Parts: sequence; structure tokens; C-alpha cells
Amino acid sequence: QVQLVESGGGLVQAGGSLRLSCVISGSISSMNVMGWYRQAPGKQREWVARIISGEATNYADSVKGRFTISRDNAKKTVYLQMNSLKPEDTAVYYCNAQNIFGNYWGKGTLVTVSS
Repeated sequence: QVQLVESGGGLVQAGGSLRLSCVISGSISSMNVMGWYRQAPGKQREWVARIISGEATNYADSVKGRFTISRDNAKKTVYLQMNSLKPEDTAVYYCNAQNIFGNYWGKGTLVTVSS
């Protein structure tokens, strides 16, 4: 059974940085796509970033140039480095993983950016 566990959220001032981690139980190498989504209060969940097998990365326009996604297969972990944080980045951040068997989600970690 695949489980994703996020960590690294917290309270940070605008302009600060955080690094989120997502540890996966099961085979990370089988995951074709791993990514991060976020859901702000009162809003729908939105895609933030993804990393595709072969290390190709994509970012939402709202975070491009500020966030960096990476993965460490040996540690079975995907990271989201978030720099130059803005109050509008405040949200619960969810890790997502996809393989041929399914689409998996973590329970989320809260990021709060104060102005």
C-alpha cells in the first residue's frame, strides 16, 4: 500500500523560505509523476509543481522562479523548496504521486505566510 507523508510546513514571514518533504512508502521508482498541490482556505485545490520520470519539471506560473521541486530516490522523498514566499502562498500543501496502478495523495502540511 502506497502512503505519502508530508512535513516541513509552518509559519514564515513574507520573503522567507520553507522546504517541504514528502516521504513515500512503497516504490518511488514506480512513480511516473510526483508533484505538489495546494489548497487555500475557501479555494479549490490547485497544482503547484511536478517532476516527471527523467527529471523533467513543470511549475505553475504563480510559483515559477520561486519554488523548486526535486526528488531523491534513495531517500524515497520528494521536496518542494519554496523561496520568496508571499501571503498568497498560504495553503495546505499536498503531495501527489502517480503510477500505472493509481493516483496517491498525502494528508497535507499547512504553510502560513504572514505579511
